[in-house]
Amino acid sequence: MTQPKTATQTPGQRLLSLDFMRGFIMVLLAMESTGLYEHLLEASKGTFMEGFFIEFTHHPWNGLRFWDLIQPGFMFMAGVSMAYSLHRQQKQGISWSDSFKKILKRSGWLFFWGVLDYAVRPGGLSFELWDVLTQLSFTTLVAFLIFQWSAKAQIGVCIGLLLLTEVLYRFTNVPGFDQPFTDQHNFGNYIDVILMNKINDGGWVAINCIPTAVHTIAGALVGKLFISAKKDKIKVLLIWASICLAIGFGLDFAGVTPIIKRIATSSFTFASLGWCLVGLAFCYWWIDIKNHRNNLHFFTVVGMNSLFIYLFFEIVGSRWFNEYISFIAKGILAFVHTPEMLSSIIASLCIFTLEWNMCNFLYKKKIFFKL
Repeated sequence: MTQPKTATQTPGQRLLSLDFMRGFIMVLLAMESTGLYEHLLEASKGTFMEGFFIEFTHHPWNGLRFWDLIQPGFMFMAGVSMAYSLHRQQKQGISWSDSFKKILKRSGWLFFWGVLDYAVRPGGLSFELWDVLTQLSFTTLVAFLIFQWSAKAQIGVCIGLLLLTEVLYRFTNVPGFDQPFTDQHNFGNYIDVILMNKINDGGWVAINCIPTAVHTIAGALVGKLFISAKKDKIKVLLIWASICLAIGFGLDFAGVTPIIKRIATSSFTFASLGWCLVGLAFCYWWIDIKNHRNNLHFFTVVGMNSLFIYLFFEIVGSRWFNEYISFIAKGILAFVHTPEMLSSIIASLCIFTLEWNMCNFLYKKKIFFKL
């Protein structure tokens, strides 16, 4: 009897697990934008499922939920993708300076779209720097500038960024903003007052881009690992995942630095990076090594146009599309006396279905929006 073959990746080959994870993240974000998780959480109040659906919300402050890992995963995947893109450019003979111009242009567009996402408010125009795209514009540029450095040097930069974050929060002692890990009274809030003359009610801060640059740098390092001919890639990922998880949760448990996603503390950065590494290691083993590649299309079509769908549900969806489709769906369901909560859930699913089909149409036409 012949043994079944398992897939092995050759250096530079396309990483299907990356396509899946990027698509998985975007599908989750798209569903969240429809209000689906909010409806499901409300419907599950008082049941055993409430604890499950609450994981699809951000932790209010000190703690870690599943949803707190989505943005780190988004930025981590961007780093992995960048490594593959730069490897391809290098093979095509594109110079470092030309690659730098491409990255600079990409970062500029990411910043523009990130600002535009928050620019239109009911009260008028607004300038805000809390969107993931504005954060990514900074982290992408940093990851590129040190991409050719040794792995040890890049890890050193990551440690330096986290130490810088600790110093800024603990030792700047700005009056009124001298409580390192207190919402509305920390150094990140102070910088937001300087940059935007406002503080985010939810506690998010613009300088999260400093510690979360670690996610994108780490992603680029992982991308280089996959491109290389190095063996035991999964083992390397799991070792580093264990180290990051131990440091992140250790700092929190010891009371040194609490895990707070909203200001991206060093402990949060370590812990979330650890889970990103675990997630990619599993997906790589399951998809690229064990060759379980069926039924990836549902996620791939969204991941291949991640920029388009993100801007669509953030700008068009939240300001018009969601409400329009909800009115139609709920109006039709009212004819069969559908309960209000069930109508809301079905309406959210209708919105997502239409958005997914947009991505599927673009995928079939080979239209991909990239910067």
